[in-house]
Amino acid sequence: MTYDTTRRTVLLATGATGAAALVVACGGGGGDGDGSTSTVSPTGREATDAPAGRELASTDEIPVGGGKIFKNEEVVVTQPEQGQFKAFSAICTHQRCLVTTVADGTINCPCHGSKFRIADGAVAHGPATRALPAEQITVEGNSVRLT
Repeated sequence: MTYDTTRRTVLLATGATGAAALVVACGGGGGDGDGSTSTVSPTGREATDAPAGRELASTDEIPVGGGKIFKNEEVVVTQPEQGQFKAFSAICTHQRCLVTTVADGTINCPCHGSKFRIADGAVAHGPATRALPAEQITVEGNSVRLT
């Protein structure tokens, strides 16, 4: 018996192969035996146990009512009120552009004008419809650390 190859058959086969590869790649196999563990942050970056608590800045580098963007870490740290520090992903939830400024109580994306509140990362002005994901920091003395 012979079968005619149709566009639908090719697309279905391609999709099934891609799905199988995705399942294998994301599977929770036994690890590679090196004893380390890793997690994925809300921004999708992988973080390992090892260098936790890396210092980002001193507290006096983060202005009250403003914030500072750390491009390499793709994190923005804000200080909405004196002594209250928050951290969010610096990747806009609209089109994944890197935010570039913190001013007038908002974290601002240059690509399409989205603005996010420094206190909670919520959308203050669209087109973004989702808040910036929170990132984990600790403040020890006058040191702000990414955890």
